[in-house]
Amino acid sequence: MQMRNQLKDSLKTPEEERYSGKITRHDHFDDLTDIDNALNKVPEHLAIEERRRYTESCFGHLLRMDRGMKFSAGIVHRLLIRELHHDGPEDEMRFLLGRHSVRFSKVEFCLITGLKFGELPDTSTYDMVENGIHQRYFEGRDEVEYAELKAVLRIGVFSEQYDAVKLCLLYMLNWILMGLDEREKVPAVYIRFQACVGWPT
Repeated sequence: MQMRNQLKDSLKTPEEERYSGKITRHDHFDDLTDIDNALNKVPEHLAIEERRRYTESCFGHLLRMDRGMKFSAGIVHRLLIRELHHDGPEDEMRFLLGRHSVRFSKVEFCLITGLKFGELPDTSTYDMVENGIHQRYFEGRDEVEYAELKAVLRIGVFSEQYDAVKLCLLYMLNWILMGLDEREKVPAVYIRFQACVGWPT
């Protein structure tokens, strides 16, 4: 009991200040079908190779997610109001569940998502590649709206081999995983990174 009381003193939201709340979902996992459909529209003689390149990328395994999976905002809210202050690493979160302090760190994140951690590359010196995807599909602009990216995928007419893969990876990162607001634009840094380096496996 003493240990639990000590942990309760570390709650970021004291029990008497807990509140009901709503969590707005921005992940757009329902739109995974846009990626499936885009890869299926690649010409038949290239389709197997394009899908292989996508599925072997760092995001490829996410296409195998159960499309019937439901998001529970209530569970997430109840977890967040039990978050604890702690002296551990900055990239960890800890929660009071019952009498126990439960950790959510990079290890748990990797186990759940299948994604990896690493150093972010410095893309500040990258220039837009001549005749890159920004020119072939977005009139040379390095600021692209999500609606434009989605429209290109849904039309499914790709000029060069692997364009479908590049566009699908941009879509997966920005629209589905990051869940950015549709009024935002695809960050130019990701377009430059895709054009110059490509996505890791």
